[in-house]
Amino acid sequence: MSTTIDQAFIKQFEREVHEAYQRQGSKLRNTVRTISNVNGGAAVFQKVGKGTASTKSTHGMVPVMNLDHTSIEVPLQDFYAGDWIDRLDELKTNIDERQVIANAGAHALGRKTDELIINALDSASVNLIVDNNVGMSKAKILEAFEIFGEKDIPDDGQRFCIVGWKQWSELLALDEFVKADYVGTDSLPFATVTQAKMWLGTLFIPHSGLPVDGNDIRSCYWYHKTAIGHAAASDVQTDISWHGDRAAHFVNNMMSQGAGLIEDAGIVTINCDETPDA
Repeated sequence: MSTTIDQAFIKQFEREVHEAYQRQGSKLRNTVRTISNVNGGAAVFQKVGKGTASTKSTHGMVPVMNLDHTSIEVPLQDFYAGDWIDRLDELKTNIDERQVIANAGAHALGRKTDELIINALDSASVNLIVDNNVGMSKAKILEAFEIFGEKDIPDDGQRFCIVGWKQWSELLALDEFVKADYVGTDSLPFATVTQAKMWLGTLFIPHSGLPVDGNDIRSCYWYHKTAIGHAAASDVQTDISWHGDRAAHFVNNMMSQGAGLIEDAGIVTINCDETPDA
């Protein structure tokens, strides 16, 4: 009977961890190119250059574009997040308390997924907007918008901008960002319960994990989905084992993932000053 109970507990816990990760573990995974079920220690993403259209003479050969193909290799890393669940404590707690532990493991791995993506974004060095001792401003937004236009980055609904919560508050102070006169009634930032907003053909998302240096300069990133590659050999898995010497289950949540830079030109780094007088 106890074996049956353990199996039911394990299966339910695994399902809860997986659902928690899918629901709220990572905020950024769906904003980049993703490959799942990778075999091996690395994933390969293809980077294709621009093509040029040409004319041809009557009955002549159709000219080829000679596209430049580059392979970008993204190594995978293994991550773990474990915890103990005492058997007698388990009997005293209800299902909501078990869900707390499941959520904690899923969130830890979700934050690691976002960290991998942010590190890849931070490795871009082509398009940089300096802080100029000010926070997020309309001028910086327009400068980034111009860079995307000049570099022919597609305006196809796959642009994203992740900002810190300080910068999100500063954006909410811009009339062009929050007032229906500029963005219409369907694109108001408070129109839904989610903290994200479409503006200038870009989905703006606040994020708490963006890097900040010792001078309180926060790096924010405006990017196209194809600029970053994320690979997963194993999505979140849960292994639960019984340890009699501890009279407890050990819950191990694990995954194997990686992220890398594919296209420098598709990322604009916006540095913002977060000092109190900025």
